[in-house]
Amino acid sequence: MNSILPSFTVLAAGARPAKPLVSVVMVVYWTGEALVDSIRHVLAEPMVDEFVIVDNGSSPSDAEMLRALGLTEPRIQLAQGHGNVGFARGANLGASIAQGEYLIFVNPDANLQSDCVPAMVAAFRDQPVPTVVGARVMNVDGTEQRGGRRGEVTPVTTLMSLSQLSQKVKRFARFEIHREHEPLPAEPAPVPTISGACFALRRPDFQALAGFDEGYFLHVEDIDLCWRARQAGGQVLFHPQARVIHLGHTSLEHPVKVEFHKGVGLSRYFIKRADTWQRYVVAVMLAPLILLLSICRPALNPRLRKS
Repeated sequence: MNSILPSFTVLAAGARPAKPLVSVVMVVYWTGEALVDSIRHVLAEPMVDEFVIVDNGSSPSDAEMLRALGLTEPRIQLAQGHGNVGFARGANLGASIAQGEYLIFVNPDANLQSDCVPAMVAAFRDQPVPTVVGARVMNVDGTEQRGGRRGEVTPVTTLMSLSQLSQKVKRFARFEIHREHEPLPAEPAPVPTISGACFALRRPDFQALAGFDEGYFLHVEDIDLCWRARQAGGQVLFHPQARVIHLGHTSLEHPVKVEFHKGVGLSRYFIKRADTWQRYVVAVMLAPLILLLSICRPALNPRLRKS
């Protein structure tokens, strides 16, 4: 599933712990101002033994800042010079560098809260392999963010969501897959899909799933990972006490380009998981519409537009 990666350079200030328990992996690409704060929150967490930053591309100032950190902060392992290989491929690279028993993937615009890492690590006790544990993703104002816990992502639910019909038309409300308005569970609860903003796996979980499918360039690789975990007889857990604040929409990349990759990823996902020829034909036929609705999202949602 995973291709050979191009050459890259790893910078490290010193030796890692002999047996790191927790490794955080962060894939960076033209993140903007949010990056410094996100890194600061990771380094403030005492349970993080190792912090692998995969720099797929940054501004000259951010690239230099990351190089300086890689040479001065003992916990940081920095991979640079490989170019923009996409999120899935970059995350697999980060996991191959990391040595921890627990792998926590965090977006570069997400800020770990003090309860996040300990809660996710504790949640794996006595859980089957593979298990994926997703954090409770929060907005800056403390409300739960859309997408942190979701139902089954299908062509129908995706079309209802992208077109906003599941939110605006009462008869289509049953197709709404986002669950942030449901009561918060008291403990980690099974869900079909969690957010890729912050989630964790043990190393055996990651190995059992052969990592991320590198056929996805940006977006949907998290949905695919959750689906494959469940297909393998494992589970996906949403953890209400593992909190992370996700700023979102901070990338300096144009939002239409970002949404284009999301549309391509969704189309690929539905074709990949089609288990009958009828579903395969439907997935192929719906692909252009899904792509069109995806790239139109910035026009429909002001939050996705560049300021």
